[in-house]
Amino acid sequence: MSDAPVIAQKSPLPVEVEAGKAYFWCSCGQSSKQPFCDGSHKDTSFTPVKFEAEEDGKVFFCGCKHSGNGVKCDGSHNNL
Repeated sequence: MSDAPVIAQKSPLPVEVEAGKAYFWCSCGQSSKQPFCDGSHKDTSFTPVKFEAEEDGKVFFCGCKHSGNGVKCDGSHNNL
C-alpha cells in the first residue's frame, strides 16, 4: 500500500455537525462512508482523525485527503 491517501473526491464534503459530538474523518480515502471512517484503513498506515464539533453548523470536510488544514478543506484539491 502506498503512503499516499486515495483521493475520494476533488471537492469538500459539507456535513451538518452537532456541538459536542465526535466525528472520525477518513484519512486514507478508501471509506465508502466519506468523509468518515468505515474501517477501510485496516492493514494500512492510516488512522481516522477525531474531530469534535464545538458548535452546531456546517463543516466542509476535506475530500481529497491532502488538506494542510487538518480535516477541513483548504482548497488543496485545486492543485491535484
